Amino acid sequence: MQALLGIQRISSGFYRLGLRPFGKLFDGLNYFLFNSSFPGTVKVGKGTVCAYGGIGLVIHGRAEIGQGCVIGQGITIGGRSKKVEVPRIGNNVYLGSGCRILGPVTIGDEVIVGPNAVVLEDVPSGSVVVGIPARVVKSGIKMRDLV
Repeated sequence: MQALLGIQRISSGFYRLGLRPFGKLFDGLNYFLFNSSFPGTVKVGKGTVCAYGGIGLVIHGRAEIGQGCVIGQGITIGGRSKKVEVPRIGNNVYLGSGCRILGPVTIGDEVIVGPNAVVLEDVPSGSVVVGIPARVVKSGIKMRDLV
């Protein structure tokens, strides 16, 4: 298991036990070691990994990340002004380096988000999105076909 995700899971355990100060302590440790804000309150599915150790991540505390995802470095997953909801990311999603996923966005399963893309709207399953703002450039993909 990667160190960043290991510390995040320990923090998550403390939050679930109602030991918020200890969870915050481990959140701070992640920030100190990896320059990443990846709180224990984030729901992360099994098999999700962070590229390059997860350096420079900023993830909202209420975000949800599915199983088998790959999270590149320098990514922001967070809210937007005047919008309460935060992103939900499906299973087997590849998030390219430096992408931004902002606001009440749902990303479907088996999606590729290109590097530095800015996702402001929902993305259907099996899509490739790129650009600022992100737009679908290909649909109907299956991750197993790409490997």
